[in-house]
Amino acid sequence: MATAMRALGIEVIGASKSFGAFRALDDVSLKVAPGTVHALLGENGAGKSTLVKGLVGYGVLDSGEILADGREARIASPRDAQALGIGMVYQHFTLAPGLSVEENLLLARGSLPWRIDWRSERASLDAFMRRTPFRLALEAPVSSLAAGEKQKLEILKQLYLEQRFLILDEPTSVLTPQEADEVLGLMRTLASRGELTVLMITHKFREVMAYADDVTVLRKGRFVGSCAVANTDRDRLAAWMMGTDASAEVRAGAAEDAGTAGAAVALARSPCAPDAPVRLALSKLSVVDDRGHPAVREASLEVRGGEIVGLAGVSGNGQKELIEALVGQRSVQAGAMRVKGAPYAATREEMTRLRVFALPEEPLRNACVAGMSVAENLALRDFDRAPLRRGGWWLDRRAMRARAARLIDEFNVRPPLPERAIGTLSGGNVQRAVLARELGQAVDVLIVANPVFGLDFASVADIHARILAARDAGAAVLLVSEDLDELLELADRIVVMAEGRLVYETPASTADRVVLGRHMAGHAEEAAPRASEAPVLHASA
Repeated sequence: MATAMRALGIEVIGASKSFGAFRALDDVSLKVAPGTVHALLGENGAGKSTLVKGLVGYGVLDSGEILADGREARIASPRDAQALGIGMVYQHFTLAPGLSVEENLLLARGSLPWRIDWRSERASLDAFMRRTPFRLALEAPVSSLAAGEKQKLEILKQLYLEQRFLILDEPTSVLTPQEADEVLGLMRTLASRGELTVLMITHKFREVMAYADDVTVLRKGRFVGSCAVANTDRDRLAAWMMGTDASAEVRAGAAEDAGTAGAAVALARSPCAPDAPVRLALSKLSVVDDRGHPAVREASLEVRGGEIVGLAGVSGNGQKELIEALVGQRSVQAGAMRVKGAPYAATREEMTRLRVFALPEEPLRNACVAGMSVAENLALRDFDRAPLRRGGWWLDRRAMRARAARLIDEFNVRPPLPERAIGTLSGGNVQRAVLARELGQAVDVLIVANPVFGLDFASVADIHARILAARDAGAAVLLVSEDLDELLELADRIVVMAEGRLVYETPASTADRVVLGRHMAGHAEEAAPRASEAPVLHASA
């Protein structure tokens, strides 16, 4: 069949790559058969990114061969990769934020006529959108999109270009289970038809077992093993990745990925008593987005000390604007926020006095100054107070460095160099550094948004443990995550947000994934609550 010949097979033989004295790839070989979905696993630093950058022309390999459909290929630039039909959806967005969705799709083509026939292009893009598993408004500016919507647009760009070999780097980290299944299901269908070959970098065992044909594991720049998914299991893959038998955290993660609520998850549940003090209260809170449209609509919610409330929802349903209001980055249009019974407007003084701390989404962009050192970033909260300030406005850099060294050690930030620019750290270590700043003192309210997006297993386990420890110490934790698996593992209660409203609430221990998904998708009429699950009531506090 003609379609069977379209998918591109790729083989890498003996790939090596060094950065100075550091050997990122050491004689790695990989074979991805045409018309298959191939999963690539490994912790941060395993060499996955270095390998795929070699395939897309952003990091030419020092040595090794690349074969495309059995023929040797030279990939020295992204143009070489695109000419072969190789495309990639990156973990970090590659969009033009000042342009619209439509303009980003057209820009992905690389070459455009000097005069664009917008009517014709719009008709073509409308037809394309109707064939996709999700929708985005073509006229929407990219700067207004939430993280999950940006991820969708990245995937749409590659589908629009009709690539023959598609590399997906953590493609579902900010998608709902239904969206993730739609996207990966589409990839699987296209591969089965012979229209596309997929190489998928993921940390989710569920995705590997459900959608991949084959899997390869790298560790510390070396090839560990490769096999058909049908011939392996989660424990074996975890052992390959970690270099040891699967740890308790990985086993718990695997069980959770499989959609089960095992004992390991149950152990994470909070001992929070029903009469525990309310630390954070929202009363009919309304917030508008950047275009002045309602984003949060009369949201009422209470979070008690010693519990984690998980906020679930499809990206773009008001979660981003709610978090920004809670941390002082966006004004409240109507309603009220209270912390420990006191009025709260998210000023710096209030956050300090009421001990409100936050780990926002994309912390390097929203919670750090990339060019400043780790020590300076750790001091952003209290640089103007003792012991960092002395003699008026004199900044005691020796005290700042000493405290940074202590927090770096306590929170396992690597490399352990207080003077290093925080923007040069890996994603997991940036998260640890921000957590060190936010949790390095007593906390009453902790606001967390997508805390482990794209991180490796060790970083995920560490950051999750820190969040649970804050809750167990009495903090009220509001956890916003577009990864339902993460909420089911960590939260005590789950609240669903749809179209800016809080529409559904359930104890996490008895949550039904299908019911949650229907509410997240706005299909509440298809998911009547069980006796132990009740809709959220928008009554004044």
